[in-house]
Amino acid sequence: MGKYTIGIDFGSLSGRSLLLDITSGKEMASSVFDYPHGVMDKALPSGERLGNDYALQHPQDYLEVLYHTIPEVINRSGVDPKDIVAIGTDFTACTMIPCKADGTPLCFLDEYKHNPHAWVKLWKHHAAQYEANKLNEIAEKRNESWLKNYGGKISSEWAIPKLMQVCDEAPEIYNAMDRWIEAADWIVWMMTGVETRNSCTAGYKAIWNKRKGYPSKEFFKALNPMLENCVREKLGTEITPLGERAGTITPEFAEKTGLSTDTVVYIGNVDAHVCVPSVSIDGPRKMLAIIGTSTCHILMGEEERQVPGMCGVVEDGVMPGLFGYEAGQSCVGDHFAWLVDNCVPERYYKEADAKGLNIHQYLTSLASKLRVGESGLLALDWWNGNRSVLVDADLTGCMLGMTLATRPEEMYRALIEATAFGTRMIVENFQSNGVPVEEFYASGGIAVKNEMAMQIYSDVLNMPVKIAGSAQGPALGSAIFASVAAGVDNGGYDSVFDAARKLGKVREKYYSPIKENAEVYDRLYAEYKKLHDYFGRGENNVMKTLKKIKSEREN
Repeated sequence: MGKYTIGIDFGSLSGRSLLLDITSGKEMASSVFDYPHGVMDKALPSGERLGNDYALQHPQDYLEVLYHTIPEVINRSGVDPKDIVAIGTDFTACTMIPCKADGTPLCFLDEYKHNPHAWVKLWKHHAAQYEANKLNEIAEKRNESWLKNYGGKISSEWAIPKLMQVCDEAPEIYNAMDRWIEAADWIVWMMTGVETRNSCTAGYKAIWNKRKGYPSKEFFKALNPMLENCVREKLGTEITPLGERAGTITPEFAEKTGLSTDTVVYIGNVDAHVCVPSVSIDGPRKMLAIIGTSTCHILMGEEERQVPGMCGVVEDGVMPGLFGYEAGQSCVGDHFAWLVDNCVPERYYKEADAKGLNIHQYLTSLASKLRVGESGLLALDWWNGNRSVLVDADLTGCMLGMTLATRPEEMYRALIEATAFGTRMIVENFQSNGVPVEEFYASGGIAVKNEMAMQIYSDVLNMPVKIAGSAQGPALGSAIFASVAAGVDNGGYDSVFDAARKLGKVREKYYSPIKENAEVYDRLYAEYKKLHDYFGRGENNVMKTLKKIKSEREN
C-alpha cells in the first residue's frame, strides 16, 4: 500500500495542490484554483480606492484553494485519503495578515472591512517604501549588527516596514490586531487549529535570528513607540524550525476536504525556499532561480557571509546545517504580461490564434528568430522596483534603443534579456563577496515552458542551466518536506536531504551556453551594468523624481 503527501503552493494569483507518491516519487494528480479576488491594487471589494503601490489580497481565497484543490486531487488520483499521511504548504512571502487571537482576519469583520490596512498585504505591496527607508536609516545610525545579514537594507516587501505603515496610517488597525502573521503560518493555523511561526519566514522576512532572536525592544521603539512590544504582542516569540510538524488537521477541515484527521501538517514555508529539494539540491554552491511572476534566487553556503544587496542569509533557512542565502527580482513574468496587455497590436493576437498559439508563445516564436543584439534594445528589469542588489522599490523600468521600426517581439526579447542580466548581477554579487555559485538551476512556469528564455539565461550567465523536472516545483517541494514531517514510521523520511535525493527531479535536457551568443551578451551586459549603476546608485535619480511628480499629480 502506497503512502502519499500533498504539497500546496500559494502563489500570487492562484493556489495549486500536488499529490505525491512518496515511495516512487510519482506525481499522482494536481489541481489549480485561481483566486476569485486576484490582486487588489486599485480598490477593495467594497469599492474603496487604494493608494499607489498597494497590493492586497482576500484571505478567503486561500481557504477556497484548500476546499477546491484537495478534494479534486483525491478524486483524480483515486487514492484512499487514509493513505495521505501529511500535507505541506508554502506561500509567496512576505505576505502579512492582521488578525484576532482566534485567527479571524480583521477584513472579515464589518467594522474593519472598509480599511485597506485590515486586508492581506501581498509580497509586492510596495507602499511601505517610506517606512523601509526610515527603518534602514535608524538601523544604520544605531549600528545594528543584523542589518548586514540582509545585504545592508530591509526591503519594503518585508514584514516590519509593512507593520510600520499600519502604525503610521491606521493605528486603530494596529491596536485591533492581536497577531501580525505570515499567510504561510495563518493557513497552517486554519488547518490544524495550532498557531505556529516558521523559522524561514521569520528569519528572512521579519529580522529574526536563530541565535539572537528579534532586534531589541529599543530598536522597535525607535521605529515607532507603538512598536516597542510588537514582538511579544503581535509577532510571537516561539519559532518552529524547518522539518517540524504543526499538528494534525481538525475535524472541521477533514470534513471539508475528505482527508483523515490523522493527516500531519508540516509547518509553513516560503515558496522559493521550499522548492530547493524539488530539484534534488542537497548541498552548497548550487543556485536555484524560481522564475515566475517574480524570481527568487536561493543558494546555500557552508558559512555566513554578509553580501551587500542580498535579501538575507539565515542559518538553517533552507536546509538544516547550512546557511541559506536569498536574492531576487521583483518583476519577471509580471512585465512580460504588462507588455502583452499594453504594447501588442490586435493583429498579433489574430496571427497567434491562427497558428494555435497563445500570445506569449507567438511572441517567443518571433523573438527566437532574432540574433543576439539584433533588436538594438537594452532594458532594465525594474518595472516593479529592484529587490536585489539595489533593494529599492522606487526604481522603475527602462527600455533604451527603441525606434519607429521597433517591433513587439523585439521588446519582448529585450525584457527577457533584462531579467537574465539582473540574475547575472545577483550571481556576480554573491561570487565577489565570497559565496561561490558553481551550478545554476531554474524552476517555475517560465523555466519549464520557454526554451528561448532558458537559452538566453545560459548564454548571459555563460553557465549550463538545469531545469526542474516538475512543472509544480514549490508544490513538489512542499510535498517533499511533508514527507519529512510524516517520518519514517509513516512511510516518509528522516531528513530532507534523503527526501530530496529520492523525490527531487531534474530534466535530462539542460541548456549550455553558445559561445558566439555569450560573447555578444558580455558586451550587452557591460552596457546594462552602466545603466544599472547610473539610474540605480544615485547618479541620476530621474526615476524617483518622475514617480514623485506622478504621485503629486494623482493626489
